[in-house]
Amino acid sequence: MMLIPTHHFRDIERKPEYLQPEKCIPPPHPSLMGTMWFIRDGCGIACAIVTWILVLYAEFVVLFVMLIPSRDYVYSIINGIVFNLLAFLALASHFRAMLTDPGAVPKGNATKEFIESLQLKPGQVVYKCPKCCSIKPDRAHHCSVCKRCIRKMDHHCPWVNNCVGENNQKYFVLFTMYIALISLHALIMVGFHFLHCFEEDWTKCSSFSPPTTVILLILLCFEGLLFLIFTSVMFGTQVHSICTDETGIEQLKKEERRWAKKTKWMNMKAVFGHPFSLGWASPFATPDQGKADPYQYVV
Repeated sequence: MMLIPTHHFRDIERKPEYLQPEKCIPPPHPSLMGTMWFIRDGCGIACAIVTWILVLYAEFVVLFVMLIPSRDYVYSIINGIVFNLLAFLALASHFRAMLTDPGAVPKGNATKEFIESLQLKPGQVVYKCPKCCSIKPDRAHHCSVCKRCIRKMDHHCPWVNNCVGENNQKYFVLFTMYIALISLHALIMVGFHFLHCFEEDWTKCSSFSPPTTVILLILLCFEGLLFLIFTSVMFGTQVHSICTDETGIEQLKKEERRWAKKTKWMNMKAVFGHPFSLGWASPFATPDQGKADPYQYVV
């Protein structure tokens, strides 16, 4: 827990007597809590399903419209392996970003017993979130969708049905990167396929009829271009946020910087793990961030 100046944040309780710990319900016992993190938000679930459907649609068009009917087997095998590998990594990153606790603060821990156990010194102030009744660390913000305070919350993304925070930012960055890569790869293959079909007989360049082939390729081209632009911008925004060690919410609110400034490389390692390795690009490698206790004191 961070003990910080009393002029920070408008949604906090500024004096210890206003914490009202008697109104907080103690958090459930760990053994009674679920081990999987999943947000039950209808809009987020729908967006996550749409994301998977769009990736699978691209997979269908790439395989059954462009690669399998091709008579150039080397071209088909190489591009099939590359595209499927990128698509698999994109969906795996999405899965991890969606089901990983982004850094939620224990709910309802602003109890009298917990506050007394902190043994606060005179003049020290703790902040309580009045919405989830938790002791609020520095750089934590409350998410109205997750209904929790999230440490280093960047934003809530409906496409992964989760907040992007301290613990899952790596997976979100990988998700945007791999989606951008498969979108670019699909656009390149669509361009080559159109050129091939113009040079050859349209009835021989696809197992579908020419009108169906054109419609499927145009839809894939539109999808690929849209997601290439969107995810590339999001990827660049996230990398900039990591390098500057300033979340999207902190940039939006123009909050005063009160944490130590580190190099861009140290900030990258804080998100992707120590030391640098191929695990940075893997959604299956959990980063060893070497994090300190989120409830440590600062004066």
